[in-house]
Amino acid sequence: MSSSRLATLLGLSQGSEDQQQQQQHHLQMAFEESKRAKTPTRQTTNLKMSPIKYYYDLMSQPSRALFIIFRLSGMPFVDRVVALRNGEHLTDDFKRDINRFQRVPCINDNGNKLAESVAILRYLSAKGQIPEHLYPKYFVDQSRVDEFLEWHHISLRLTCAMYFRTVWLEPLLTGRTPTEAKIEMMRMHMERNLDVVEEVWLESSDFLTGNTLRVADIFAACEIEQTRMADYDVRIKYPKIRAWLKRVRQNCNPHYDVAHEFVYKISGTGPQAKL
Repeated sequence: MSSSRLATLLGLSQGSEDQQQQQQHHLQMAFEESKRAKTPTRQTTNLKMSPIKYYYDLMSQPSRALFIIFRLSGMPFVDRVVALRNGEHLTDDFKRDINRFQRVPCINDNGNKLAESVAILRYLSAKGQIPEHLYPKYFVDQSRVDEFLEWHHISLRLTCAMYFRTVWLEPLLTGRTPTEAKIEMMRMHMERNLDVVEEVWLESSDFLTGNTLRVADIFAACEIEQTRMADYDVRIKYPKIRAWLKRVRQNCNPHYDVAHEFVYKISGTGPQAKL
C-alpha cells in the first residue's frame, strides 16, 4: 500500500504536494518508532566469571582423564586436589560444600556444582570450553564418541577397576590377600573387554572412534593404565592396544606423563619400559 493511500485511509489532509510529503515523512517516522518499540533489546553484563574449581586426585582414573583433557583444551582451572587415601572426600564438609556423592572428580563453576566425569565433559563442551577435535559437536561424530563412553562405563571401566581393586587396593586397605581363584575370575572379566577393544574398537582405525584422538581414547587409556599398579601390563598380550596407548601418550604429552606419574612410580613400569 502506498504512503499516500495510507494517509487517505487515516484521514490525513490532502493539501499541497509539499504537505503530503511532510505527512508521509511523519507517518514513516512513526512507523519506524513503533517497530523499535516492539523489538526487545539484549541486556549485556560485565560480570567476570572465575575459572572452574576442579576437585580431583590423580590416583583416580577419571580424574586423570579430565585433567589431561582440560590441559589439552587450554582451559583455565583452579586446582583443588583431594587426597582420597586420607579420606578427605568422606567428611561432612565435603559432602555439603563440594560433592553430595563424596567422589572425585567434580567441579564448581561459579556456584554450579557438578559431579560425574562424562557429565562434566558434556557441560564444558556445551559452554565451548572443550575443543571440537576432542569432543565433536557435529551429531554424527559426537554419537561415535558417546557410543564408546556409554559402553566403556559398564564394561571396560567396571572390569579394569574391579581387577585393580581386588589385586591392589583391597589388600592395601585390609591387609588380606585375595585368593588365586578370585584374581583369575577378575582377570577373565577384564580381558573379555580388552578383547573387544583390541578386536572391535581398534579393528581398523588408529584410535577408538576413528583416526583422530578423541576424549574416548583418553578415558579408556587412563582406565587401562591403572592395571599396571596391579601387576598387569596390557601391552604384553594386546599388540593393537600397545600401539594405541603409545599414540595416545604421544598426542597428549606432556600432560599424559604428568597425570600418570604416580602410576609409573608404583608399578615400576614407566612409559618407555621394554617388554
